[in-house]
Amino acid sequence: MHPDETADDLPTRITEDRLWRDDGWTARVIKNPDDDGWAVEMLKDGESEPALVGPWTMGRDKKNPKPLDPSAFNTLVKTASEVLRRHEQQLHATLHKRVTVSTDAGRIEVRLDIVPDEYEPYAHLSAFDEFGDEIARVRVRPDFKLNAKSAGAWIADEYSRPGG
Repeated sequence: MHPDETADDLPTRITEDRLWRDDGWTARVIKNPDDDGWAVEMLKDGESEPALVGPWTMGRDKKNPKPLDPSAFNTLVKTASEVLRRHEQQLHATLHKRVTVSTDAGRIEVRLDIVPDEYEPYAHLSAFDEFGDEIARVRVRPDFKLNAKSAGAWIADEYSRPGG
């Protein structure tokens, strides 16, 4: 989508040889900047960066790209959707960590949930008992390193805010 366009400006469906737009996705066959071949980029509506860019097959004349078709477009949508899903899973795993510690009182699950605020990121360190009830919660720096040792130390310190 061009920066000046909004979702309302976009036609609902386009099926051209080098441009397909349907079901929230745009596939565009472009000249590969790295060589003489062609590439295809997949852009999800509303996003400024492509979710996927990959090589595209040459046509029979060995000069022009093979035209997009329904099968290719559907495969590209499926692949680009999977790339986005994996990216979201990786981001979630980076922002939300868990570790379980065995104590005399039972097993305690300690969670670190990072809030990636643009200006002042922070995190919550929280503890939950075996029944899922929250025991404690404190605000910590977003770079707090959660592991079994740091979780155990926090529990032993009676859930005082680490570092002060």
